Amino acid sequence: MKTIKNILCALFGLLFINAGLDKLLHYMPVPPMDMDMQKVFQAFGTIKWLMPLVGIIEILGGLLFILPKTRTVGALVIFPILIGIFTHNMIFYSQTGLIIWAVLFIIWLWVIFENWGKYKKLME
Repeated sequence: MKTIKNILCALFGLLFINAGLDKLLHYMPVPPMDMDMQKVFQAFGTIKWLMPLVGIIEILGGLLFILPKTRTVGALVIFPILIGIFTHNMIFYSQTGLIIWAVLFIIWLWVIFENWGKYKKLME
């Protein structure tokens, strides 16, 4: 079971590293968007530092999530990104990636529940 978790966490982390690198280097094609989504991305584009910052956080969170010793911190770093993906893409604009998000969220929950004792110490 530990091997499966490590493989899933490595894939999870690599996915976020790839997404972060794409925000910095723009190497993946952008899928077609409706007018509302185009307006949102244009608005995000006016804040020049926003997408590079999100990309750096995704890369950092992905790297931390891959390594077992830093996975608990990586889960905290990635949490706002997961919520942002859910609210932006799934609730307001496009439900096409809901299955992928659900799988990522389940992996994230697995890590959270396995390390709950460590998080509890943060709350004391």
